[in-house]
Amino acid sequence: MNPTPALRLPAHSETARSLRLAPVWMIGVPLLFFAAFFLAPLAVVLVASFTESHGAGLSALTFANYARVLADSYHWEVTLVTFRIACLTTVFSVLLGYPLAWYLVRIVRWQAWRRACVILLVVPMLTSNIVRSFGWMVLLGRNGLVNETLLMTGQIERPIRFLGTETGILIGMVYVLLPFVVLAVGNSLARVDVSLEQASADLGAKPWETFIHVTLPLTMPGIVAGAIMVFTLAVSAYVTPALLSGGRITVLSMLIFQQYSTTFDVHYGGALSIVLLVFTLVMVVLAGRVGTVRGGVR
Repeated sequence: MNPTPALRLPAHSETARSLRLAPVWMIGVPLLFFAAFFLAPLAVVLVASFTESHGAGLSALTFANYARVLADSYHWEVTLVTFRIACLTTVFSVLLGYPLAWYLVRIVRWQAWRRACVILLVVPMLTSNIVRSFGWMVLLGRNGLVNETLLMTGQIERPIRFLGTETGILIGMVYVLLPFVVLAVGNSLARVDVSLEQASADLGAKPWETFIHVTLPLTMPGIVAGAIMVFTLAVSAYVTPALLSGGRITVLSMLIFQQYSTTFDVHYGGALSIVLLVFTLVMVVLAGRVGTVRGGVR
């Protein structure tokens, strides 16, 4: 009597199983890197913010670090300056980025020129913020190109002090972060169905009415995405504010750096970091909600 042959799964079943397992590995590996390089350091900072040195390297649970942050008026002033600069950077980036994105998507017809403009927009992003900030230090200096041009044209009688002011920091921040808005809004504009705008015009709507009621709502996701990217990067920026402030203005990132590098108070620095993170997340969530409502999506 012949032995019973071993049961073998069809080839397509093995293929289906491998396809089901593939997404697990594709998601699992990035999650491991995310946990190792983001969640683990964040957990260390969070634990440090709720502890304090208690002799012999021991730590005790405490809320004193957060109480210190909330009770000190100086920290609230620094927080106000930080979020004011970040909000203004976001507003000016959107106001300047939207027309530029419109120009690249709707006005430029020559593909070679459009590619050249995109390259000119992206290449500075590949340059270190330190180099770009030093460039603005030269341009905005007392004898820099900006002041010299204003003096030559008779717009001012004496040089304007840009360095060491919020205006100087704002100029540098907008320059650094503007491409994020242009790319995000440009992507949304490219996806807008032009026939909808044509239908609006056929129904008697004026160009500005078509823009307000058709184009702007359809591009709102890109505006919100670009604004969120700019705000999160601006509120946590260190290099540009540190170089352009000249030591006269302090933002939260600079204050946190001082706690870790100068006073070596990792517990207080951790509390400041968590406060900055929480405030930023709240602002991002609010911006996302506002953008969703304005975009007409529930």
